[in-house]
Amino acid sequence: MKRPILNIAKYTFLILCTIISVFPFYWMIVGATNTSNDIVSGKLTFGSHFLENWQNLFGNYDMMRILGNSLKVSLTTVVLSVLVTSLAGYGFEKFRTRKSEIIYAILLLFMMIPFAALVVPLFRMLARFTLINTHIAIILPFVSNIFLIFLFRQSFKSFPDEIVDSARMEGAGSYTIFFRIVFPMMKSTFAAAAIYSFMNSWNSFLLPLVVLQTEDQYTVTLLISSLTTASYVADYGVQMVAIVISTIPPLLLFLFMQRHFVAGMTGSIKA
Repeated sequence: MKRPILNIAKYTFLILCTIISVFPFYWMIVGATNTSNDIVSGKLTFGSHFLENWQNLFGNYDMMRILGNSLKVSLTTVVLSVLVTSLAGYGFEKFRTRKSEIIYAILLLFMMIPFAALVVPLFRMLARFTLINTHIAIILPFVSNIFLIFLFRQSFKSFPDEIVDSARMEGAGSYTIFFRIVFPMMKSTFAAAAIYSFMNSWNSFLLPLVVLQTEDQYTVTLLISSLTTASYVADYGVQMVAIVISTIPPLLLFLFMQRHFVAGMTGSIKA
């Protein structure tokens, strides 16, 4: 008798958690079809103002340019960060020395520093190199991601040293081993790192807010923020449309690479 009751309680709890998790997405999509007054009043049914909100957004803002900016920044960050952090993680794991362990420990300590505490020093450094109001300024700080270095090193712990040693005996260099042997066997880990890096860059707000100063350089997050201050009365319908559009690229990326993401986070190796 206890077993059915426990199952009912378990599934009831899971259903409630699902509803709580999905509701913000439902409200976002519904809000994109309603007016600002409908959203403020708490209307939870679909309206007929989606096209109007869409036209107001694309008519008042260069949305395609802003989306292009976000894609350019995020994709460039993904390529550079995955390349740099994977090589760093591989080096820390397969070429361990006492000094490298000390450096790695210091890097892990840096993870405890809030990013907000680094914004002012970063701004001063970027200003010195005249990179303010450029996309390079919001790409470079995310290239060397300490979490990704940690992720790659933990994954490379499970990579057999015998394979590396055999390749070296055959005359292969370190970069040849990494790109022609390690990379094909650990694509899931690289995919997980790419997803994390993309979402981290795509959703970045604080650094672009400080560094980017003109609308032609804006990313999607800055546009959504500016919609609340563009006029005395916020148009929540237009904001909801912008949020829906900004959600689509990372959502599609995650759905397309979900299997690789899960496998990569568990550190699996594809034989």
